[in-house]
Amino acid sequence: MAADTAKDIADEDLEPVADETARQAQRVVAAYAEDADECRMLLSMLGIAPGDKH
Repeated sequence: MAADTAKDIADEDLEPVADETARQAQRVVAAYAEDADECRMLLSMLGIAPGDKH
């Protein structure tokens, strides 16, 4: 059911996260990633990779 809910959200309805929130999320992802490649992949998937315009 959660997958159906995600499909109902249009891209234009999404808002970028605040810079501080993105930095905090980056730190959490980096702490739990197994290596640098995984960290980069996860940050990119979340749209919070350093240098990403959000």
